[in-house]
Order: sequence, then C-alpha cells, then structure tokens
Amino acid sequence: MKKIALIFSAASLLMLACNSDKKTEEAKTDSPTIENKTDSKTMEMPDSATMMKNFQEYGTPGDMHKMMATWDGTWNSDLTMWMEPGAPETKSTSMAENKMIMNGLYQQSTHAGEMMGMPFNGLSTVGYDNHEKQFVSTWIDNMGSGIMVLKGPWDEGTKTMNLKGKMTDPGTKSETEVRETFTIVDNDTQEMTMYVKMPDGSEFKTMHIKFTRKK
Repeated sequence: MKKIALIFSAASLLMLACNSDKKTEEAKTDSPTIENKTDSKTMEMPDSATMMKNFQEYGTPGDMHKMMATWDGTWNSDLTMWMEPGAPETKSTSMAENKMIMNGLYQQSTHAGEMMGMPFNGLSTVGYDNHEKQFVSTWIDNMGSGIMVLKGPWDEGTKTMNLKGKMTDPGTKSETEVRETFTIVDNDTQEMTMYVKMPDGSEFKTMHIKFTRKK
C-alpha cells in the first residue's frame, strides 16, 4: 500500500511539474518580445594601463590647483547682503583663513565674524575636478543645517569661476537655484557675488564679498 501511495505521490508531482512547465512556456509565448538592442552609447571599459593613467591624472594637482594654492593665507572679508529686492543693504566683516589640503587637491577656508549681529562661522572647500574640467565648491555654516554644493568652469579671460547649484531657502523650506561668480581681481584682491533665482525666473543679487589679503 505504501508503495502504491508513493507511486501516486510521484505521479502527482510529475503532473504538477509538467503543468508548471507548460504554464511557463505559455507565459513566455504570451509575453511581448523584447528586442535586445545594444546601446551605441554604452561605455567601453578601457584597458588596465589606461585606467591606471586615468586614476593618476584624477589625483594629481594641475595648473588650477597651483593657482588655488596662491590664495592660501589670511583674508579680510567685507560683506554686503540684500535680504530681498529693494531691501536696504546690510554690511558686516569677517576673516577667512585659506589652506590647501589633501595633497594640494583642495582648498579649505574657515570663516569667522559677525552676521546680522550674531557670531558667524563658516567652512568651505574648493576643488578642481580634473576629469570634469570644472570647479566644485561646498559650503556649511553655523546658521543652517544644509550643505550648498556649486559647480562650474573657469573663465581665463575674466579670471572668474562661474558656479551654479541649489540651496535650501530656510524661510520657505524650498530649494532655490543659486549662481555665484568668484573673480580674481589681483594677487591680493578677490570678489564673490551670489545670485538667487526668484519665482518669476529673474535673478536677485543677494550677496557681495570683497576679500583683501591680510599683509
């Protein structure tokens, strides 16, 4: 009896397997045919020698990093701010200390002073991405919990970094587009101007800083 039951069980399992296979085949038949197209933009992996060369280039300071190194030192900052279009300007002063870090790939700047009558501290990093061929800037300070990241190219003709990115507007809790220009006036003078995009698409100059090297 056990033998008959065993044979019956085996037969039942076999029938279930056959039905399952049949349904699978039917599902495959009913499924739309998906063509296996090769994307012409698919990246081709370089050989190991090329990859090693790319790694070395990516981590080696270049001319842009050497230029940044000349900005090392202590700078006095004269800051002018506008809270909204048509609003009176507010002025404040601070001090910035620049130093190259990470084998000369980045410049770290610490800022200290007063803003709107309150103690102000900020920290920025600036680097030049050798592969993307553009500058990358980050900013944090003690007046907000967000990190602002800006990217953009260098214009040799005007000696200007043209950066773009986004930041959080603390008042509205919404994301705002930001544009920043950082211009080298001479070896001892730099200027930074920041613009934000308004809801109507226009730009509003919200900040201007003049940096003067401390002798």
